[in-house]
Amino acid sequence: MIPIRDENPTRRKPFVTVALIAGNVAVFFFQLMLGSDAAVDFYLNYGAIPAVLMFDLYALPALPISWMTFVTSMFLHGGLLHLAGNMLYLWIFGNNIEDHLGHVRFLLFYLLSGIIAAITHTVIFSGSLVPMVGASGAISGVLGAYAITYPKARVVVMIWLLIIIKFVRIPAFIVLGLWFLFQINGGFGSFSGEDQGIAWFAHIGGFAAGIGLVLLLRRR
Repeated sequence: MIPIRDENPTRRKPFVTVALIAGNVAVFFFQLMLGSDAAVDFYLNYGAIPAVLMFDLYALPALPISWMTFVTSMFLHGGLLHLAGNMLYLWIFGNNIEDHLGHVRFLLFYLLSGIIAAITHTVIFSGSLVPMVGASGAISGVLGAYAITYPKARVVVMIWLLIIIKFVRIPAFIVLGLWFLFQINGGFGSFSGEDQGIAWFAHIGGFAAGIGLVLLLRRR
């Protein structure tokens, strides 16, 4: 089940959403221009590595330089499909949350959601040396916010059954509820060694953060 678009009009132009998509795409093309060794260094320097982030807690009260990767990691992606999937979700659901919060508050909401998502993954897998990259933690926050702000909005999804493709209109709370259950299932699987290449708990933490943050930041 792949979301294609929603049927939820906006009142203002989603400048921040478009800028975030453009920024992610620009960084991805920059990654492609790097040689293989330089690309590895790029991931290691700007991806969020849980073991490094946890070790640098000892640097407090000075702010560890490694903590900037909580933000920079949001703009790195592991491949074209990774990028395309994240940007599709951001475009479908981000414009409405930007419309709901306003441009500046939406940018703050997006960054905070991504940071909380990365912290969630870091705390749970504190010994991991694998760089965490991708915008999915922040976008999970967008999905959480959308689920409680526009639960009845219709989302057009593509359902692929062998050679049959159907487009179905489904309420957002069902689409996003199923998505969240899938993340929980993946999260439990990661403890047993399955699907450790995906930061499931970043998605879960981001989704929960999005619910709390949209309630905190929305206009009175």
